[in-house]
Amino acid sequence: MGKDVIIACDFATAEQTFAFLNRFTDEKPFVKIGMELFYAEGPEIVREIKNRGHKIFLDLKLHDIPNTVKKAMAVLSRLDVDICNLHAAGGLDMMRGAVEGLTRPDGTRPLLIAVTQLTSIDQERMENELLIKAPLAEVVMQYAANAKTAGLDGVVCSPLEASKVHEVCGDGFLTVTPGIRFANGPEGDQQRVTTPAKAREIGSDYIVVGRPITAAEDPVAAYRRCVKEFVG
Repeated sequence: MGKDVIIACDFATAEQTFAFLNRFTDEKPFVKIGMELFYAEGPEIVREIKNRGHKIFLDLKLHDIPNTVKKAMAVLSRLDVDICNLHAAGGLDMMRGAVEGLTRPDGTRPLLIAVTQLTSIDQERMENELLIKAPLAEVVMQYAANAKTAGLDGVVCSPLEASKVHEVCGDGFLTVTPGIRFANGPEGDQQRVTTPAKAREIGSDYIVVGRPITAAEDPVAAYRRCVKEFVG
């Protein structure tokens, strides 16, 4: 897979989701299905979107004991999505179990990436609420290095951290970056944000874009603008 824009379909129902996707008559954008939509509609929403020709990033952020995550990933492997994820904070054994569970009998599997730190977390929150005293950038790099050691394909990180992740883990280690806003757009509830063009400059492999596209007056035009700025 090359660079791409992933639309975060953070909708509450299948009806809302398909009303949005039906606006795209000339493209089949890569989409992210998160917890809200998956918990509301179940695996069938994944199958239907896949049948329509979209690539899917299933964003469920698994985080549990290794055996539970392994078994859950084995179930998710049957949905034929393109990317799955988990929390790197679950540790090496959990991530290794996830790789094992996600791998199908024929040896294939979706890409598996780890969330390092959520883009809603900044240094102050990390220290005062999570009691993690190391610098945020250092924590992200350690989590990324752990993910690579465990055999994962990449990480979810802030676009501001993508270049350093590639320095630490190599150019082939994927960086999937939320926290994308157009220039002069609102930051919302995310703290570590940048524009599509800047994300391209600093090495993001994929950007995940939600409200700047889904809440736009013309979502198709917003998507095309995002692709132009990020992919070129």
